[in-house]
Amino acid sequence: MSNPKSATANAEQSEAWNGTTGIKWVRFQDRLDRMLAPFGDALLAKAAIKSGERVLDIGCGCGATTIEAAKFTGSSGRTLGIDLSAPMTAHARDLATAAKSTAEFAVTDAFTHDFGKDSFDLLISRFGVMFFDDPVGAFTNMRRALTPQGRMVFICWRPLPENEWISAPMRAARSLIPPVPPADPYAPGPGAFAEKERVTSILEKADFKNVTHSAIDLPLSIGASLDEALEQSMEIGPLSRLIADLDDTVKTNVRQAVRGELAKYLTPDGSVILSSAAWVVSATV
Repeated sequence: MSNPKSATANAEQSEAWNGTTGIKWVRFQDRLDRMLAPFGDALLAKAAIKSGERVLDIGCGCGATTIEAAKFTGSSGRTLGIDLSAPMTAHARDLATAAKSTAEFAVTDAFTHDFGKDSFDLLISRFGVMFFDDPVGAFTNMRRALTPQGRMVFICWRPLPENEWISAPMRAARSLIPPVPPADPYAPGPGAFAEKERVTSILEKADFKNVTHSAIDLPLSIGASLDEALEQSMEIGPLSRLIADLDDTVKTNVRQAVRGELAKYLTPDGSVILSSAAWVVSATV
């Protein structure tokens, strides 16, 4: 059941994640889950899920964190992952079936969906809450789903310049692509929750309490080889969106420049490792 809110809420995000972006994430699911696994581990360690708890995973993508969370809730609890992306949610269900997991999945919008009052003990998210057009409204709606003793833990990126895995490919390509107008730092996207003061304000306006931020810095392997790292940088993330409509000659030049930049981060085993920076955010009802 859905609340009578605007049918256009998060429409742009829904179009992207049900289109090319979502399909690419399914294609690269195994690589991306390996890359982001340390963040999922940090999230679940902070969440400290207990057997029998009811857990809601926001923006669950292909379901890796949801499936891991279900191992803690056990058969007496419940773990539900939700996402706007039908392709990713379908893939999550397949992965859960293969793993014989009790995790459940649904294609829905956390801003508009009526979860029912006091339906969950815990909200979690691995990089899935930075994409709301109206974050205060979305978190207000999600809070209604929590019990009076409920809590929330999510991970979001710190400022993008602190994340070399994003900034290095962008830096290499900058002089080869048309000038890009300054982006709205608060627009839905990976960097929308980079400022902890803004996130604290959003959550407090949604009536969450005891908001805390813990910084986490991790070396991030974006590919087991230079070719793999290059493919991922060109196909997923901010750079892929900037070059999507450019001609093949420009794309070839960008590819060569990004390859040269990523080669600086090659490790002895052939993988490409860059720095990453995130917040682990927690709050209570």
